[in-house]
Amino acid sequence: MDLNIYNRAIGLGQGKIKNFDSLSGLLNGLLPYLLVFAGLILFGLLIAGGFTMLTGATNKDTLDKGKKMVTNALLGFFIVFLAYFIAQALQVIFKIDIVGK
Repeated sequence: MDLNIYNRAIGLGQGKIKNFDSLSGLLNGLLPYLLVFAGLILFGLLIAGGFTMLTGATNKDTLDKGKKMVTNALLGFFIVFLAYFIAQALQVIFKIDIVGK
């Protein structure tokens, strides 16, 4: 079974990065997976925070804990994607390959 067809369909294995002998190559290889992982963590924390808020509707402390959880999840996700966009800007300014093309 040839998995290259499936990898190309989801954007993997397009031959952009063939070696991890530099920091740039390593970041290029790992960054898409890290962003997906950050998105999954965001989703899980939003669900957990929403559930905490829902179950703690009568208890102010639990409701505040759920609100903090949702706020921190969104803030962390914003920081991750801000770092990604800063890396893209540095790539354009210094003409180096940080996050791929």
